[in-house]
Amino acid sequence: MNPSRRRADATENRARIIEAARAAVAEAAEPKLNAIAKRAGVGQGTLYRHFPTRAELLAEVYRRDVEELIVAAPELLAEYPPVEALARWFDRVAEYARVKRGVFAAVEVAVWRDLSAHSLGPIGDAVTTLLEAGQANGTIRADVDARDVIILIGYLSRLGEDEWDARARHLLDIVLNGVRRRE
Repeated sequence: MNPSRRRADATENRARIIEAARAAVAEAAEPKLNAIAKRAGVGQGTLYRHFPTRAELLAEVYRRDVEELIVAAPELLAEYPPVEALARWFDRVAEYARVKRGVFAAVEVAVWRDLSAHSLGPIGDAVTTLLEAGQANGTIRADVDARDVIILIGYLSRLGEDEWDARARHLLDIVLNGVRRRE
């Protein structure tokens, strides 16, 4: 096999492993690495070559979700009016928060503190981008900032698994309505 094809295979395997781990974390608090490897269609050796420890794999899942949230803000604004873009971004936040809870439950305290500290700034920047667009066109209140929104959506980490489906999106809708400018 030529070297560039090997690199492409390794890249594809890595992406499948991360996606399988993300799905496993969303489904179970303690995802099993052998189940993740099977779901990704790779052997355990391949999984361990990419991610020597469970913490490294789960940290990568978390980083990937943060990256996707950050990239989504300007993309959504390019396609939708600011309030709708924020609403669609909140939909993604709900999925991110579900995975974040699973990752943080499965890794050591020091790892999740580090992950959280490194994601707060970039996520705040994404929220600021969305809010400023709505403030510029008059659809979002001028007195709302990213810190307000991050504090309000922080409740997602407090929802129990049994109430997640019934409450997460509903509560995000309440936050969205709270940041809208009233006529």
